[in-house]
Amino acid sequence: MPPGGEGMIRALAWAVGAAAAFCAQVQAQDLAKAQATANQVCAACHAADGNSTAPANPKIAGQIPEYLHKQLADFKAQGGKKPARENPVMMGMVASLSDADMKGLAAFYAGQKPRPAAAADKNLALLGQKLWRGGNAATGVPACAGCHGPAGAGMPAQYPRLAGQFAEYIAAQLKAFKEGGRANDPNGMMRGVAARLSEREIRAVAEYAAGLR
Repeated sequence: MPPGGEGMIRALAWAVGAAAAFCAQVQAQDLAKAQATANQVCAACHAADGNSTAPANPKIAGQIPEYLHKQLADFKAQGGKKPARENPVMMGMVASLSDADMKGLAAFYAGQKPRPAAAADKNLALLGQKLWRGGNAATGVPACAGCHGPAGAGMPAQYPRLAGQFAEYIAAQLKAFKEGGRANDPNGMMRGVAARLSEREIRAVAEYAAGLR
């Protein structure tokens, strides 16, 4: 087993248990309501099962439920304050959702099976693999696998699943973090990482993540 392997296994076991606990809190009737909401409201952009077909809209099937819940909550204005994550479309979608509604949607989509994608540019994917596994010591970029896992499965609740996500969407989010357009990352972690990535490195990491299983 590689150095730190036992720690990684324990972390993954904890992650699986935490996700199961989150979903267990959602009652069957809430899941049924969430599915109805997904069909009526979310399906147009994300598809009924969360496997979006448009790169501008992320795949959310199989995503970590705590992460999904946090993102939905971050799109919602609270106490007269601006949302932590601003997007006109999503802000409108969550405006009438209660916290229970958002937890239900998160659990529903987390339980859907994600459809795999594939890397389209092998050269970019090879560079992305190096960054994913080892980062870039010269510029202070940490390995992506340290937070998102070797296979891109993520960890609750801060680190989302990226495996099989649209490369275009991942690249767009990294650019948003880099330029400050997105700022709902805890402790500015992703903004700090993205600031050190070149445009090519952003595309490379996104390309590699898209091909992960």
